[in-house]
Amino acid sequence: MWVEIKKVETLMLAEMWKLYFEGEGIPARILPAAGEVMGKELGDYLILVPEDREHVAREVLSKL
Repeated sequence: MWVEIKKVETLMLAEMWKLYFEGEGIPARILPAAGEVMGKELGDYLILVPEDREHVAREVLSKL
């Protein structure tokens, strides 16, 4: 199961956060928010991580 860890306003930011989490060893996915079309640059996107890695992702975020 995947859980939301962050919400961002553009696809570029979503891709940057995904790469950041993956660089920290945390698998990540990007999902358009509430009916948005994937690939549209402007629009809300959710960054998702596996439920069992959520605590690690939150700790990584708290150190920024």
